[in-house]
Amino acid sequence: MVLSHANSMTRDDSVASTFASRYVREQLPYRMPGRSIPREAAYQIINDELMLDGNPRLNLASFVTTWMEPECDKLIMGSINKNYVDMDEYPVTTELQNRCVNMIAHLFNAPIKEDETAVGVGTVGSSEAIMLAGLAFKRKWQNRRKEQGKPCDKPNIVTGANVQVCWEKFARYFEVELKEVKLSEGYYVMDPVKAVEMVDENTICVAAILGSTLTGEFEDVKLLNDLLTEKNKETGWDVPIHVDAASGGFIAPFLYPELEWDFRLPLVKSINVSGHKYGLVYAGVGWVIWRSKEDLPEELIFHINYLGTDQPTFTLNFSKGSSQIIAQYYQLIRLGFEGYKNIMENCMENAAILREGVAATGQFEILSKETGVPLVAFSLKDSSRFTVFDISENLRRFGWIVPAYTMPADAEHVAVLRVVIREDFSRSLSERLVNDILKILRELDACATHAVRVSSATAAQSDDGVVSKKSVLEIERDVVAHWMNAVNKKKTGPC
Repeated sequence: MVLSHANSMTRDDSVASTFASRYVREQLPYRMPGRSIPREAAYQIINDELMLDGNPRLNLASFVTTWMEPECDKLIMGSINKNYVDMDEYPVTTELQNRCVNMIAHLFNAPIKEDETAVGVGTVGSSEAIMLAGLAFKRKWQNRRKEQGKPCDKPNIVTGANVQVCWEKFARYFEVELKEVKLSEGYYVMDPVKAVEMVDENTICVAAILGSTLTGEFEDVKLLNDLLTEKNKETGWDVPIHVDAASGGFIAPFLYPELEWDFRLPLVKSINVSGHKYGLVYAGVGWVIWRSKEDLPEELIFHINYLGTDQPTFTLNFSKGSSQIIAQYYQLIRLGFEGYKNIMENCMENAAILREGVAATGQFEILSKETGVPLVAFSLKDSSRFTVFDISENLRRFGWIVPAYTMPADAEHVAVLRVVIREDFSRSLSERLVNDILKILRELDACATHAVRVSSATAAQSDDGVVSKKSVLEIERDVVAHWMNAVNKKKTGPC
């Protein structure tokens, strides 16, 4: 009789359950492994690790879109293998980008006729868009200075200290001095008067923000335009304006149509906007629009023919996916003006509900304005017992990701929490967030109160003036025990 023996070490792991295989007990590599593994195992291992990421829908730190309709998801997956730069091979995709540029240009009141083509390009995000706009300003300024026989080696750009980090990157990468208007407590955007005072003959542009990252506030582009126009007349300079509308560009046209911030102002020469923020597209798309062809120097545009035909290109990268461009076009024609307006109104209403709930706690000062980007920024009235950083950390217990940060230069002592209201943040979530904040406030207050009592009692027991005879561990145990009794024995406290 012949006996057969099964060898678990030589069996075909591809037919076994992933969790019964060797792959789930092997250490994950930081170098490429020498052997292949089954696709099911690779998927399961990666998917399991990704479960430890935060929930994108509850990530209230981000302005970036986290939900789109299933039909658009299908379009994205159907075009994920298309390289946008292959314009000759994918001419329809190129046409969709051109339509997007035209739609956005008209939305920003660009002075173009109906049969004219707008000047602009799709980018990976507003960071690339700002780099391209900045390069255009720098080159135009250099050309003008050379014509005048003047030095062109010390360009600068004037912004507020509240600008996003991409402006600092532009200044450092392309050797432009960044002149920042400092903030002050209670005024967290660029002061147009101070900005114009900082302008000199080497200023390539003044950058205004339509929707500050810190508080969502719109800067006064109209006043900046008027003041800068006067200074240009007095000095003979020709300093233009760029509007960083990364967050507000898809909000202002629908909610504040009378607000003058765009190409209606003569000095506004270029505008960037993030399609992946309130343009309602997943991460990876931005737009930059120029007022006219004269505002984009021809020498910055490259022409290539090795993909089949002559193709003009003005981007910092070359290859990129087509999916986000197609998704942007879907949103523009799917929603139209009416749809975008309704969504932005909903966002503002839910922001108002959250603002009222936070203010009703009595422990916070609201720093954000009621107009601007739909977000709520708030600081503690009293930070002596606990801080906004404690609140931010404890909100993660409930799944919320809410950032805490300090303000920029000259307002660093102000620490805030900020909640961004996106399309998929409903009223019920606003109310739930307020309830969770209230729970955390009670817990932190109980901890702080008992910590003071323990410290006082320990000091009173001291005969020689030494503050404490108990060990740190003993004091922590006392605090936790008190909190467990005072709050809820079933929950883990923040202490």
